[in-house]
Amino acid sequence: QSQLVESGGALVQPGGSLKLSCVASGFTSDIYAIGWFRQAPGKEREGVACISTTGEICYYADSVEGRFTVSRDGAKNTVYLQMNSLKPEDTAVYYCAAALTIYYVGGHPGTFQSWGQGTQVTVSS
Repeated sequence: QSQLVESGGALVQPGGSLKLSCVASGFTSDIYAIGWFRQAPGKEREGVACISTTGEICYYADSVEGRFTVSRDGAKNTVYLQMNSLKPEDTAVYYCAAALTIYYVGGHPGTFQSWGQGTQVTVSS
């Protein structure tokens, strides 16, 4: 059974850091890239970062560039999102998603086919 499971979300103060994890199982050989997306209340889902299975960075949102870092551990089938200098506007449910075709576009949720359940990140004092 194919599955993506996110973890690591939490309540953190502004300026703090969090590291999210996304573990893939059941279909890892079909994956071309893993994307991180987020959705805040009342807003559309937006792309945050993307990394291919070869380790190439395929996307960073302008709003997170220089603060967030996406990485992968192929041996563990895990993709990470290190988030530093967090701001209240980073508050959202964060999702990881897998692109199962070569025709993905980093940052575009419609081109990713398999999604995790999401993990809540809240940045507040």
